[in-house]
Amino acid sequence: MNTSLQGKTAVIGGSTQGIGLAIAQELAALGATCILLARNEQSLQAVTAALPTPYQQTHSYQVADFAHPGQVKQVITAIVAVTPVHILINNTGGPPPGPITEATGEAFLAAFNQHIICNQLLVQAVIPGMKQAAYGRIINVISTSVRIPVKNLGVSNTIRGATASWAKTMSNELAAFGITVNNILPGYTKTQRLDSLIQSNAAKRNVAPAVIEEEMLKEIPAKRFGDAAELAAVAAFLASPAAAYVNGVSIPVDGGKTGTI
Repeated sequence: MNTSLQGKTAVIGGSTQGIGLAIAQELAALGATCILLARNEQSLQAVTAALPTPYQQTHSYQVADFAHPGQVKQVITAIVAVTPVHILINNTGGPPPGPITEATGEAFLAAFNQHIICNQLLVQAVIPGMKQAAYGRIINVISTSVRIPVKNLGVSNTIRGATASWAKTMSNELAAFGITVNNILPGYTKTQRLDSLIQSNAAKRNVAPAVIEEEMLKEIPAKRFGDAAELAAVAAFLASPAAAYVNGVSIPVDGGKTGTI
C-alpha cells in the first residue's frame, strides 16, 4: 500500500494544537512538506521547527485567523503563487457551545465565515495546482454531529452539516481531475476543545467536570476518549495515493459512538 507523501506539499489549518497538530506531524512523517496555518505565530514557530523531516523537507508557516476570511485568502494566494498544494486540511476551531434556541444571528454568520467561506477560499486557490498535478486531497475535519446532532452545540451542529454538504458537492465536481474531497468526523477526542465542552456543561449543570466526563464515556462503546493521533492516521491515509478511489465520504473516528450505520 502506497502511503508515501514524499514530494507532496500540504497546507494544514489549525495546526498548532489538537487534531490539526497531530495531522501535521503524521503527514510530515510520511514525507510531506507542511505549511501550517494558525493565529499564534509563536506557537507556529515552535511546532514548525519540531515537525519530522525524514526527507529533509523544509516546513513553513503562515499566520492566518479564520475569523477573517480576507486574511485567509491573502495567505493562501501567496502560498500557491510559490508552490502547488497537493493536500489541503480544512481544520479550525468549532463555534462556542450553547443551545440553538439562544444562538444569535451573528453567531451563525461568524461560524459560516470561519468554516464554509474560509474552506471555499482555500479550495478555490489550490484547485489549479491540484488539477495540473492530477493529484489533490482535500480533507475536512468536521464532527460526528454531521450524523447525529450533539447536545448543547446548536450553532456547531448547523454549520458542520452545511460543511459536509458543501464537501460532497465539491467532491462530485473535482473527482474527474484526480482530486478527492473527504471528511473526518471526530468523536470525543482528547483536545482543548473537549476540555472546554466538559467545563461548559459542568458549569451549566452545576456539577463537577468528572460527572460530565463519566457520562460521555458511557456513550462510547470503546469506553475511552480518542487520541488526536488516531484521527491523524485516518487523515494520512486519505491524503495518500492509496486512497485515490475514496471520495465524497464522511468517516466517523469515534470509538463506535455514532449510532448510525
